Amino acid sequence: MSLPTTSVTELFAPVKDDLRTLTDNLKQLVGARHPILYAAAEHLFEAKGKSMRPALVLLASRATMSDRDITSRHRRLAEITEMIHTASLVHDDVIDSAELRRGMPTVNNSFGNRIAVLAGDFLFAQASWYLANLDHLEVVKLLSKVITDFAEGEIRQSLTAFDSSLTLEDYLEKSFYKTASLMAGSAKAAGVLSGVSQVQAEQLFNFGKHFGIAFQVVDDILDFTSSTETLGKPAGSDLKQGNLTAPVLFALEEYPQLRGLIEREFSEVGDLDKALELVYSSEGISRSRELAKSHVKSALTAIEWLPSSAPKQSLIGLTNYVLDRLY
Repeated sequence: MSLPTTSVTELFAPVKDDLRTLTDNLKQLVGARHPILYAAAEHLFEAKGKSMRPALVLLASRATMSDRDITSRHRRLAEITEMIHTASLVHDDVIDSAELRRGMPTVNNSFGNRIAVLAGDFLFAQASWYLANLDHLEVVKLLSKVITDFAEGEIRQSLTAFDSSLTLEDYLEKSFYKTASLMAGSAKAAGVLSGVSQVQAEQLFNFGKHFGIAFQVVDDILDFTSSTETLGKPAGSDLKQGNLTAPVLFALEEYPQLRGLIEREFSEVGDLDKALELVYSSEGISRSRELAKSHVKSALTAIEWLPSSAPKQSLIGLTNYVLDRLY
């Protein structure tokens, strides 16, 4: 059973006002001159459950600035983070021909692929422009790397579709590129803007990295265990597209016959159902759960040094919440 959304709302409490300002600002930053982009932006930035990444940035900012208020640079960093994330989602949906995202029509579904690709490009470009205007070279380097990582992650995913020789290490690396890189880079950037030491900045990077990997592994478990209603997309849709995630890779160790089904891309009637059955009857889901737990533990260790504060408590709470989504 998943936790009620109020628990996330409670965890966001120390940055509730910051997040409200962020949503309004984003719509202005993106949509002022482009009605279609404004419609897309409004649709994206208002979507439920969309605030996790900027919330992490704002909480890390407040946790590292405990004795004073956060700066306009911290706020802008949170906005840039959400723009980069949203741009990557828009492009992902085009690549996957997705019709729904969190139960809402995707940009490509509403406006067509051409506009969706341009909207994603525009968001990346806008994010880069605002990033350059922060006038902070280390932060520019951190977030530019994230944009490269997103592309790298997508390319790897496309090149390894239906590749049953994929290793767990490959999977974790791809998960870093696609999900954790943004959380790691932006958490570290928040600390850099607060003036923390190099060692502490690296710890914030580690926090985001392990948080992001745990988050991705949990998402990949939910792809098998959640209903279409909860997920906003059919269960097992990753596997159907040949995207081999942790539960499948663990199941492959137990059931070598799964390899044949994957390699023929589920081309025969009943192949996909048979494959799903093998994943469900394997240890794949429970082993993936253990994998997520170990990354949550590493994420929590990485922020032990932060002084005690409400934002720090929220970071701890959100890290534990990643696992609670499974129950």
